[in-house]
Amino acid sequence: MTQGAGQGQGPEAERTATLRDFRVPAYVHETGPYAQGTPPGEVTAAATAPAGHPQGYSDEYTPTERDLPVITRSDTLQVAVDPATAPAPEPADGPGPLFVVGDVHGYLDQLVAALQEKGLIDAQGRWSAGTARLWFLGDFTDRGPDGIGVIDLVMRLSAEAAAAGGYCKALMGNHELLLLGAKRFGDTPVSSGAGTATFQAAWLLNGGQKTDMDRLQDHHLQWMARLDAVEEVDGHLLVHSDTTAYLDYGDSIEAVNDTIRETLTRNDADEVWDLFRKFTKRFSFRDEGGADAVRSLLDTYGGSRIVHGHSPIPYLLGEVGSEDDEDGPGPVVEGPHIYADGLAIAMDGGVTMAGKLLVQQLPLAG
Repeated sequence: MTQGAGQGQGPEAERTATLRDFRVPAYVHETGPYAQGTPPGEVTAAATAPAGHPQGYSDEYTPTERDLPVITRSDTLQVAVDPATAPAPEPADGPGPLFVVGDVHGYLDQLVAALQEKGLIDAQGRWSAGTARLWFLGDFTDRGPDGIGVIDLVMRLSAEAAAAGGYCKALMGNHELLLLGAKRFGDTPVSSGAGTATFQAAWLLNGGQKTDMDRLQDHHLQWMARLDAVEEVDGHLLVHSDTTAYLDYGDSIEAVNDTIRETLTRNDADEVWDLFRKFTKRFSFRDEGGADAVRSLLDTYGGSRIVHGHSPIPYLLGEVGSEDDEDGPGPVVEGPHIYADGLAIAMDGGVTMAGKLLVQQLPLAG
């Protein structure tokens, strides 16, 4: 069931043999100028194989970070949109223009700058887009310095946009499931299908920030748990992950959202882990058969084109593939990535790898 504007809405695992193998990365303690209370803000269990070594992964899991396969393709299109040719806003008496935001991952400053560039918020970080409609595609936290600040900003903009006649809404990403699981279940072992795993270890290994956990409050948890997973707007099927796993949860948008919300309500660690695992699947829309995978979702849930985050565009374009890439200038991302016979739009600009946090107006030509 779709959430109204202003209301609460609402991984990728490596193998492990023992919890003792977990290695915890350094915490990030940075904060941005729009910290909580002021105007603007994948699991994996540790592997028994050496870091960065994909051998032995179960088909049920998707490796994280540098283990992501690199796909160099010639039948995809990356689009940089000229503002002069962007679709004109709808009349004031109809729905406003539609925007989508890719994965944010705690990069609050970059989000604020991107929203200001599109005229969605003003210099004080307040909603300034009137009846515009704004959708976030999930993954607000982890990896970057201020995930809670991002959630606070989105929650506030939801209320401000609703008051102005527009809306700001958000979808469930795998990192929302990861943070919920880490808070609810901690070190409780779960049936991972690949050895012993816990949400806490998975969260840490996938960029969990201690500063986020310290600031996490009940209203943040309630908001995340009520997020929808799928929505169709103006012919665009909006999801977080580029996977067909949504089909496992229902044959309609309402059924999928209700099933996922009910799963979280039951608060069963193994069920939530399975949901998290499925949400980390990726790359279903690439390669031969990718367009058919997209059509399976469109035929079931409606829409003429799918819009997703989750898989960074630099990986889809083959621009990132080894640790050596970190020494370079970083991937060049100018705009969304259109592929799968033009049926899919990727919106994760790779902000966590020095790419770009994308905010895009729809529809998009190409």
